[in-house]
Amino acid sequence: MHTIDHSKTSVGGISAARIADLRETEAEAFRKARPKSAAKADNGLPGFFGGVPMHWMNDWPTPFPILVDSARGAIITDIDGNRLDDFCLGDTGSMFGHSPPPVARGIRRQAGHGLTYMLPSEDAVAIGPLLQQRFGLPFWQIATTATDANRFALRVARTITGREKILVFNGCHHGSVDETMVRLVGGRPANRPGLAGEFRDLTRTTDVIEFNDVPALEAVLRNKDIACVITEPVLTNSCMVLPEPGFHDALRRLTRATGTLLLIDETHTISTGPGGYTRKHGLQPDLFVLGKPIAGGVPASVWGMSEDVASRYTHYISAKEPGYSGMGTTLSANPLQFAAMRATLEEVMTEENYDHMDHLARRLDAGLTAVIDRCRLPWHVARVGARVEFICAPGPLRNGGEAETAHAPELEAAIHVALVNRGVLIAPFHNMMLISPATSATQVNRLITAFGAVAARLAA
Repeated sequence: MHTIDHSKTSVGGISAARIADLRETEAEAFRKARPKSAAKADNGLPGFFGGVPMHWMNDWPTPFPILVDSARGAIITDIDGNRLDDFCLGDTGSMFGHSPPPVARGIRRQAGHGLTYMLPSEDAVAIGPLLQQRFGLPFWQIATTATDANRFALRVARTITGREKILVFNGCHHGSVDETMVRLVGGRPANRPGLAGEFRDLTRTTDVIEFNDVPALEAVLRNKDIACVITEPVLTNSCMVLPEPGFHDALRRLTRATGTLLLIDETHTISTGPGGYTRKHGLQPDLFVLGKPIAGGVPASVWGMSEDVASRYTHYISAKEPGYSGMGTTLSANPLQFAAMRATLEEVMTEENYDHMDHLARRLDAGLTAVIDRCRLPWHVARVGARVEFICAPGPLRNGGEAETAHAPELEAAIHVALVNRGVLIAPFHNMMLISPATSATQVNRLITAFGAVAARLAA
């Protein structure tokens, strides 16, 4: 278990002693409910470094990872038979529910026709126009992760602008793209703390400023040495930060005025609607990236480019020397991805499903806010479409620096395990909750009730 610094008397308006007590009692309850999982996982899964297949599985705040037996719709069942209303949904990878029936059918169909062969299938013929119609840009490529897609799109941006530098916002998340791993530390750009094996000074080719800071944006773009601004429409991977009115308009105006390309990464904000935040709010990116849920849980991502970007890149390709571009992976654009993506775009990412998701997300937002008000906690709730987050600090937050300060790891960890013990699973690294097409009003009510019980205990 993590330890608590008891010299810090209060976190999020809750005493450190009370947080520690909740953490201890809920950890014990978690263990008692999972004897089979404890036997298999408490000392680590055999053969894996750190006892887990992927290192961040150790970052879940539970005493040991939940061993999943099955997942259907918006419910996970572990090997001990505990059922959890799943609001984490694979941290967006299963945002449309676990194994959506159209996607499962597409996977079964394609499984009998081969999984990968470095050639397109008939599903690919349908996908290109679907992406054009859904997201607006005319030209598309398929990759396997949003990290890959962002990396490839940034390579194109640097190629056609002839500029080396990119710009990111403090607190951003774009997968594991190396050059986005920078932060403002004490107000100065620096490599993100904790990076493993990174010997380069990433700030040599990456500038970083705060989100919503238009004067800083104008100042850094004025030099006309930035190839591309890469951003989420909403900062999502810490404590959620919404754009202030006029920010995106200024971002687009200033990038165009300085010959800088704009890349919008919708991997998390696709929760906004069928065309993402971009379509709903009329953003006009030069490059667009979407990963995680685009194929209903099958690893896949897409990246699109405008007519201008495509034309300039085509010109570059026609003149360049032959050789490997450094873009692409062998398993990208395989027929399994095509089948799952087509099913997702045609039958899952529908207006009807998004209406259901948005309706319940509004209900969740209101219910959590009512609990916070009733318990008189200095917390707030933020939402972007079907993505809801409670933040254990006053709000709204304006930028990544404020989001980092608002993060309360020990308090959030205690709440997380307490919710698991009450049959609810939320995202482990921040208090994110997603509504899927399979999520029911009953599940939302159970989450509100569970959150109310935990908040009341903390605030008592």
